[in-house]
Order: sequence, then C-alpha cells, then structure tokens
Amino acid sequence: MLFAIPVLVVLGPLMFYPVGQTIYHSFTNWDGSHSQWIGTAGYSALFHNPEFVQVLENNARMIVAVPVAILASLGVAFLINGRPRGWKIFRSIFFLPTAISWVVIGYISVSFFQNYGILQDTLGKVGLGFLHPDLLSHQGGALIAVMITFIWALFGVNLIIFLAGMATIDQEIYDAAKIDGASSFTVMWRITLPLLRRFIQFALIFSLITEFSALFSLIYIMTGGGPAFGTTTLEFYVYEQAFSVGNFGAAATAGVVLFAIIFIISMIQFRVLSGDE
Repeated sequence: MLFAIPVLVVLGPLMFYPVGQTIYHSFTNWDGSHSQWIGTAGYSALFHNPEFVQVLENNARMIVAVPVAILASLGVAFLINGRPRGWKIFRSIFFLPTAISWVVIGYISVSFFQNYGILQDTLGKVGLGFLHPDLLSHQGGALIAVMITFIWALFGVNLIIFLAGMATIDQEIYDAAKIDGASSFTVMWRITLPLLRRFIQFALIFSLITEFSALFSLIYIMTGGGPAFGTTTLEFYVYEQAFSVGNFGAAATAGVVLFAIIFIISMIQFRVLSGDE
C-alpha cells in the first residue's frame, strides 16, 4: 500500500474526477459549456427514446457473437494443441489479427463486405454471384458484418488464452486416460474442458467487455453506426450524442449506463474468477 500511494495520488484524480463529473452531468441538460439541473428526467427521456432502445437491442444482439467467438477459438485450440504438422505456422496466422489495430481491421472488413467487394467477387468466381449479399447496405446485414468482424478480431486472443490453459494441464493425465482407453472426445469433454474452466470464464468476460466498450473504431470505419442506427452500439451512441448532436447531457447519461453495464460485468468476472476451484 505504501508503494501504491504515489500512483493513487497521481492517477486517482485523473480517473475518478472525470467519472464523477460525468455522473453529475448525467443529471443535467448540458451543451458542453452550460448545464441546467434536471434530475432523473434525462434518464427517463433516454430510456423512452426509440433510438436508444434500438442501441441497447443492438448490443444485446451482438452478445450472440460472443459464444461463437469462444467456441470457434476453443475448437481450433484443441486441434493446434494436438500439434499437427505446421501447427506453429497456423498458430501465428490465427494470432495475426491481434497485432492489427481495429481501424485496419475495419478497412479490411469494408473491402470484404462492401458492394462488389472481396466477398461478392469470390461468390462470382464460384458461380454464386447472383446472391449479391451487399451486407453493409441494410441494417440486419451490416450488424452481421460487424459481428463476423468482431469474431475474427478476437479469434487470436481467445486462441492464445486457451492454448496457454492447455499448456498448464499435466500430460500424465492424458497418458492415464489413453491407457484407460478413453476416446479423443471423452478426453476433451471429461478432462480438458473442466480443467480449462477458468480460462473459458476469463475469455468470456473479456469478450463481453470488448463487445460493450472497444468497438468504436470498428463501427466508425465500417458503418458509421448506420444504416439508420442499425449498428450503433452504446459506446458509439455516447460519441454521437456528444460530438455529432452536441447533447453532452444525454451523452453523459448514456455513458453512465455504459459504465454501469461494464461495472456489473466486471463484478461478475471478479466473483467468478475468485471462486473456489
């Protein structure tokens, strides 16, 4: 605690003052320079705003991508952990998106999903050009494109988490299972998955927090929140209200809602990861 005091003195005000200021302004009508106290009216207006409700629904729909990201990475981790020929090369290729910024990932995704992009060109070459998905031009398709990109971007991170977890499992346990005649599926289901529980929990919470608080750059590049709020997440909505609309009070209110959601997820993470083995 003694050594932590200098850090707390320097970083504490830089962290807690903006949070406190945001909470205060969430109860005001604030244009960035002048504020008027309105109490909880801002929260009431926000939750009765159809656009904000759609934003929350977008975040809820995107949660579907989280288990897909976990299962896809977990499946490939099982394959790579078996160390097939060229496994180091595959591990590096799968981890590559992690070394790329969200902005670059966004531009790659746009070139892939846009009208007459890489996806459409590939479909044309295999005789399926008549499908013409053009995902970025409509709400449902744009959200799906963002979700697919999100899964791809997190794939390498989750893969490394699971491979690190598998490396901690004693090889003698696998040897004993083989002697007992356990099949590969039984080994995976009865041994590997239970021993990876903590790593799976960590990857799940990490993916959820990323989905709520780290997709601004991706959405800004890919869709700009559109079409018609179709891909606007809570994080992006805060930015729009503040710097596009100029309604800093509503942005602060939405920011507090976002803070509350992430806080709850973090407390769940703390509770789960601090539980008994």
